[in-house]
Amino acid sequence: MTAGHRPGPDDVRRLALALPESKEVEAWSMPTFRVAGKMFLTMPDDESSFAVRCPKLERGELIAAEPEKFWVPPHEAGSNWVRARLAALEDMAELRDIVVDSWKQAAPPRVLETFTAPDPYEG
Repeated sequence: MTAGHRPGPDDVRRLALALPESKEVEAWSMPTFRVAGKMFLTMPDDESSFAVRCPKLERGELIAAEPEKFWVPPHEAGSNWVRARLAALEDMAELRDIVVDSWKQAAPPRVLETFTAPDPYEG
């Protein structure tokens, strides 16, 4: 994989599963990814976007800064989640940063203590 590679749904899955103690679980008829039983990423049916954890206080700023990239559907407005459009991501490194940030919000401290982010271009 090269630095110019545009991220796709397979890349989301690969990066999510490369994180320690992560596993894929189907829920609501879509893939969800969990660490130590806590969900950190979902991929809706059309696989053009994915949802990640994002504190509500940061979410508004994120969406205002990059509305072409991030949004929240009305039914998720009260949650701590944001969606990201795959086609709007700059590269694999940006995808990795988004996935890892969400994973860190769900991972237990014992897992975070020894964590090193995966290379987004491996695999």
